[in-house]
Amino acid sequence: MNQETATPEVQLRPPIRNFSVQLSPTPRGARLARLLATEQLRSWGLPLDPAAHLVAELAANAATHSRVPGRDFRVTLYVVGATLRIEVTDTRGDHLPQLHHPLPHAESGRGLVLVDTLADRWGTALGPYPRKTVWAECRVGPPAERCRAEEP
Repeated sequence: MNQETATPEVQLRPPIRNFSVQLSPTPRGARLARLLATEQLRSWGLPLDPAAHLVAELAANAATHSRVPGRDFRVTLYVVGATLRIEVTDTRGDHLPQLHHPLPHAESGRGLVLVDTLADRWGTALGPYPRKTVWAECRVGPPAERCRAEEP
């Protein structure tokens, strides 16, 4: 007897990848955040730019403007489909980032301008107290779909 076995179609979903690390809110912690994120992106086979720059700016902001002695910050990377989400969580929920354009001769204040330029979207999320998360998203698909920093 011949019998056909019906096999249901299996739809393959792209894997959901994530990485998270807790670091000290110091310049060294910010550098380490960039280095670890770069290596994680490399191991996933994803482009390093502009993600490495986004991690560097968000981690530097957490270490500089949101530093509370004895409280670390966390960097988390999520890849869902063709979108990379970078989150930096610190314990200064009372100190929200604000985008402003510094004077041309200013020595600092360009971090969020870079984030705004490099990311497709970015924002903040509060909670639980006293935490806040500053996040940025960009495309990591084929070159035509990558972050708008490459668009004309």
